[in-house]
Amino acid sequence: MPKRTRFTTWRPLATAATAALMATLLTPVAAQAAPRGSEPVYSYEKAIREAVWVDTGLDGDGDGKADRVAVDIVRPREPARQGRKIPVIMDASPYYSCCGRGNESQKKTYDANGDVVQMPLFYDNYFVPRGYAFVGVDLAGTNRSDGCVDVGGRSDIQSAKAVVDWLNGRAKAYTTRTGTTRAQAGWTNGRTGMIGKSWDGTIANGVAATGVKGLETIVPISAISSWYDYYFQQGAPLYDSGPDWLSNYVNSPDARAQCGPVQHKLVDGAPRTGDWTPLWTERDYVKAARKVRASVFLIHGMQDLNVRMKHVGQWWDALAKNGVERKIWLSQTGHVDPFDFRRAEWVDTLHRWFDHELMGYDNGIDREPMADIERRPDQWDTSRTWPPSGTRAATLRPDRGTQAGVGTLGLHRGHGTETFTDDPARSETDWAAQIDTSTAEKAGFVTGPLTRDLRLSGSSEVTVTATPSTPTAHLSAVLVDVGPTTIRDYADADEGITTLPDRTCWGPSTPGDSSCFKETKAKTADVDYTVVSRGWADLGNHASDLKGAPLTPGKRYTITLDLAATDHVVPKGHRLALIVAGTDKDLIDPPADRPKLTLDLSRTSARVPFVGGATAFARATAGAGSATPDAGVLDGVREPRTTHRVPEGSR
Repeated sequence: MPKRTRFTTWRPLATAATAALMATLLTPVAAQAAPRGSEPVYSYEKAIREAVWVDTGLDGDGDGKADRVAVDIVRPREPARQGRKIPVIMDASPYYSCCGRGNESQKKTYDANGDVVQMPLFYDNYFVPRGYAFVGVDLAGTNRSDGCVDVGGRSDIQSAKAVVDWLNGRAKAYTTRTGTTRAQAGWTNGRTGMIGKSWDGTIANGVAATGVKGLETIVPISAISSWYDYYFQQGAPLYDSGPDWLSNYVNSPDARAQCGPVQHKLVDGAPRTGDWTPLWTERDYVKAARKVRASVFLIHGMQDLNVRMKHVGQWWDALAKNGVERKIWLSQTGHVDPFDFRRAEWVDTLHRWFDHELMGYDNGIDREPMADIERRPDQWDTSRTWPPSGTRAATLRPDRGTQAGVGTLGLHRGHGTETFTDDPARSETDWAAQIDTSTAEKAGFVTGPLTRDLRLSGSSEVTVTATPSTPTAHLSAVLVDVGPTTIRDYADADEGITTLPDRTCWGPSTPGDSSCFKETKAKTADVDYTVVSRGWADLGNHASDLKGAPLTPGKRYTITLDLAATDHVVPKGHRLALIVAGTDKDLIDPPADRPKLTLDLSRTSARVPFVGGATAFARATAGAGSATPDAGVLDGVREPRTTHRVPEGSR
């Protein structure tokens, strides 16, 4: 098991300029104190901007030559003159030319010499003056790189890993795409931190899972941990296309012309049956968590319906099992960057994280609470560890109520059956809105109003025993907080934020690269219920998550659905509900048939992690009694839609 090395005793990379400034401004006693963080003492305007092409050692496009990936670099000029080597912040992306980065969809621009003028996002503007180099890598098959996009496979990951190797003197790079003049990275100490949102953050996960030396930390934002779970969950298809569509979407024109064989492999290796294949094994970073050397600062929206929260739970648990240093932020947003939902705190925290992990400053960030969690729009709590100590799973049991499909949820084993018919036109918002009403397409089970707050933290699972009427059937399980509140409107097109016309600036600018970005604010919705966690499965995968099989109508099957990780407090006076249904419209694709499913309630249960375990649940529901069903329809967010099929989305 790789052990994480701490740096709190390593001398910070203080610059001559910083030392001179401190000597001038501070008293003799204060001047003896070590600096707490990097300062913007270098010129951004005079920064070196250059491009190199790193040899990946692969020939993905089959042209008989090793693929080279384009690496655009912005670094301060002064440290090299002073004989100082600096660390690197790197974002490896397929989006630099096709689609853009960030809320304003910025793309790379270049001068007549082919050197980068605009580097998307604020990282270069903010960190280069503080003594970091920023490196933007075009994944193989995109923008100015050779090769083919293979959607999280060997080519994608090697595109970025080779750059880390080059920064540490283990790989070759050239000053042009086809030339023979070598480029050296003598200006860096090789200490690299990778950052990025969505596909970019996914690459950071994948490179960390190789155990490459020199990668000290990663900051994956809304990132994938296993590509199978982007397209399927336990056999249920989440989108109506596979990785071949996505590869074609981001490939450069040259790559599209040359990468037909790679496209065919993606089609053949990712059948729409939802069966696990070697293609998915190659793209499963969770299984390689034991190799991770880098620390991980993970950021995700708990209502992200693009890269869903299952990616967080399984990656976080695997990292914890292997002793990886970790930190996490969980927001109420969908697929949104923290720069757009908590900007000032994000920039400050990221700065201190990189200073600690890459420059060795003892700034205390490693001793701060592990988790920041958004409870209400712009209202955050912290947890010393995550999930909190004392969190234990409680087994909750559904039982019949006084009307069909409207049952109870408690600690005692249920009895009897409930029946529903799959309706692909209905979604989780429809089910939750009518939780107190008998409807044909769902079975709902609800506690009485809680007598005290109840906190869920971590990943749940729901075991369902069901008898289908057809050879195919899909299942959905949803946990719902029933009660009025204000949340971020994650189902809106902007997934919980509103973009404003005013700008704030985060570092110096040049005429071609502004550090000023449009401000945002929370976009909220007043609701009567909140979907807390979700999970889906093909009942044909009852015997194995890896392979499905046709069902025998009339035969009883048992399957356990994995629900996404979350952290949510159900307040006193609210109710906790479990819903079991078929197709969750726009979140999974429907099966070939429209089955009727009969649940055996004595063999159906949910294991939910509560802070305080079953005891906390029992106390919160003691004396709660039964709620009087509301005959009306509850208000919630609009029906979620995830038709983009791209791990980036609108933000």
